Parts: sequence; C-alpha cells; structure tokens
Amino acid sequence: MHLIHRGIVNKKYKENILNSFKASFKRGYGIETDIHLTKDHKFICFHDFTLKRIFKKKLSVKSTKYSQIKKISIKYKKPVPLLKDLLTASKNKYPLFIEIKPAFSKKILKKLLNETSKFSKCVFISFKHKNIYNLLKIKNTTKVGLSFSPVTSIKKIIKKSNNKKINFLILDKFFLKSKKIKHLKIKKYFYTIKSKIEFNKYNKNNNLIIENL
Repeated sequence: MHLIHRGIVNKKYKENILNSFKASFKRGYGIETDIHLTKDHKFICFHDFTLKRIFKKKLSVKSTKYSQIKKISIKYKKPVPLLKDLLTASKNKYPLFIEIKPAFSKKILKKLLNETSKFSKCVFISFKHKNIYNLLKIKNTTKVGLSFSPVTSIKKIIKKSNNKKINFLILDKFFLKSKKIKHLKIKKYFYTIKSKIEFNKYNKNNNLIIENL
C-alpha cells in the first residue's frame, strides 16, 4: 500500500490542501499529511512552523488564529484546511498518516484523539517520538508510527522497533538499501519517492510515500 505525500498527486496539486487530498482519494490512495495547532487551538494540515515559505508572511502557526491563516491562504489560492475537513473528506475509507510536527502536550494529544475518535483509518506519526509514546499512554491501542531521518543509526531504529505497541516505521528512502531494516518484521513506509522512475525502482515489495505520479 502506498500513500500520497501531502496530497501531491502530481505537479498540478499543491501540498496539504483539500483538493489535493480529494484527488489522492479519487485515485484510491491514502495520504500523509502534517498537522500543527493554531493560536485558537485548531488542528490544521500544514507542514511548516511558520507561514514564510508558503505565504511570505513572518508569522508562526502557533501564534496565529486559524481565521487569519485561512484568509491569507485563500488569497494565495492555497487554502489551509482544518484536520476536521480532511477527516470528513476521507469518509473513513482511506488511510491517513498524520504527522505531528510540534511537541504537543498530553492535553493537546487528548484533544487530537478525541477529534479523530470516529475515524479508524488514522495513524499518528512523528519525528518527535515523545508525542507517540504519550499518545500510547493516553490510549494504548492508538495506531502509531515512529519517523526516522537518514542520520539515525540502524541500531537505534532496530531497538525502537522492538516496542510491540508501535505499528509502523516511517523511514527515509536511504534505508531501502539496508538488509537489516528490510528484515524487520514491523510494517515500514519509505519517504519520499518523488518521481515515476523512483517509484518503478522501489515499488516492488515496499510501502512508499510518493508524489508526482
């Protein structure tokens, strides 16, 4: 099974917006997306900690209300959706790998679990592993994955994969060449496959996070 990275089916689709997610679903794919919390405590699908890269605004997400982000993003024709919008669009039919970008408090993680409780296809992933361990403390049946960058040692990844409550490893494609990683029994997803050439190269027997099909 493959996931579309931020809903970027191809170059026509912008990252982390509802139309892109819907296009992914229409093609039968689940998606990987990122979430942040706004100043007024709304979960949004957005990658960066600030609005600078996407909207040329020197504003941090956590210090800005959703209404302002929405207004700015509509102006740029890249409307930032609420996580609730994505959940509704998914109709509980497609896998949603939700990457928690900041370090959330347990209170916020409880809010996140409550907001997504009726959607069984949600998997929470993070490079900040404390988010994942705290989610499991709140509800130990939560579907979760640990994310790893290329700088992480294989030894560390193997050690963390031994936790039976962890459902997935989210690994940079760098690790596709590792036999030790390949032989781990835990389900793995490799990111980010950015072209058809890469997709054809790695498609066989691998779960991929892909874009630009």
